[in-house]
Amino acid sequence: MQRILSTELARHTGETVTVAGWVHRRRLLKSVAFLIVRDAAGLTQVVVTEPELRARIETLGEESVVELTGTVTANPAAPAGVELTAPALLRVLNAVSVPLPFDLHRPALTAALPTQLDQAALSLRHPGRAGALRIAAAAAAGFRAALEQRRFVEIHTPKIVASTSESSVRSGVVAGRSDGESGANVFALDYFGRPAYLAQSPQFYKQLMVGVFERVYEVGPVFRAEPHDTARHLAQYTSLDAELGFIADHRDVMAVLTEVVAAMTATVAERTGAAVPKVPAEIPALHFAEALRIVGAPADEPDLAPAHERALGEWALREHGSEFVFVTGYPMRKRPFYTHPQPSDPVWSNSFDLLFRGLELVTGGQRLHRYADYEAALAARGEPTGAYRGYLDGFRYGMPPHGGFAIGLERFVARLTGAANVREVTAFPRDRHRVTP
Repeated sequence: MQRILSTELARHTGETVTVAGWVHRRRLLKSVAFLIVRDAAGLTQVVVTEPELRARIETLGEESVVELTGTVTANPAAPAGVELTAPALLRVLNAVSVPLPFDLHRPALTAALPTQLDQAALSLRHPGRAGALRIAAAAAAGFRAALEQRRFVEIHTPKIVASTSESSVRSGVVAGRSDGESGANVFALDYFGRPAYLAQSPQFYKQLMVGVFERVYEVGPVFRAEPHDTARHLAQYTSLDAELGFIADHRDVMAVLTEVVAAMTATVAERTGAAVPKVPAEIPALHFAEALRIVGAPADEPDLAPAHERALGEWALREHGSEFVFVTGYPMRKRPFYTHPQPSDPVWSNSFDLLFRGLELVTGGQRLHRYADYEAALAARGEPTGAYRGYLDGFRYGMPPHGGFAIGLERFVARLTGAANVREVTAFPRDRHRVTP
């Protein structure tokens, strides 16, 4: 008999079906026992009155894997309005005989976060933890679908690179940024007897691929060997990168990003039922200099501190009713060498950050696209061009005006769900202190 998922039971009322899953909870009453079986879709309540079967259920530990055959019966008080009654067959596929380190049947996990992470194989089964991962999957699917509809081609770039210049952008960077704009700390490794490094970003590769497909995107891991120990940083996270050619300036990139974020939130709502914020058709935007004025920071401040980002989030919600806000024109001295300057005043850049609920979510902008401009930008920062030879060749051979962005998936999900720590929405987080499980 074909197995039926919990969410499919209502369509089989009155029929004999087979369900299978994990023992989520047992409730043993005097005359009846209730067995709650959890599968990937939800919960099934099984009503047991037969003494011999009840005796077997009493010996089952929670999280044991079982298979049962019974009759689907309507019951408004049961999950999905139906339950399994008169079970005629119980097969124990894998019995659990050890006590669990924490209860999974409670609405929220009561174990401390470090314990949950140490016991990830178990804690991720909790609907709350699993639900966050479903949201991440839906967000990534929305990202892909939105870009596919706009002629973007998915690419896969190397995560092992030969030099630190390929792994990270070393000059004029801001620690903790996405989009290849992090600090210079990289993970070194032994690559068949010669040094190599884990890539901090696919930035250089996705720019080169604009010369092939015009519009590209990638969903993949990036690695940041930065000594952060905060609730918003990871040493490895999933980056949603996009790059597009033949743009006028960074505002074209911002328009595409707005559509992509709207598609991501819509897909999350459709697939998971989670509450999502409204993404305005045009997200409010303000220049970096104006942002400093609003938050009361000195005019020569080179970047926005977390407190500034929170204040701007409050301002955008108060003044525009938006939980999103663009900050544009960050100082060139705090942006990577490949960033295109603002034509009217090269002190500023054609770049942006997208803040979501008072936290930087996305970094992006317009890039330089002429070889001579790259030579000048590197010389101005004292960087030798030889370290970037493979990258610069793409511009020597012709590259259109282009730009792009990168979204940190885990940070997006944490902000969307209201998680206090990005590790709560990461299956197996890697940070300064954790490399297992």
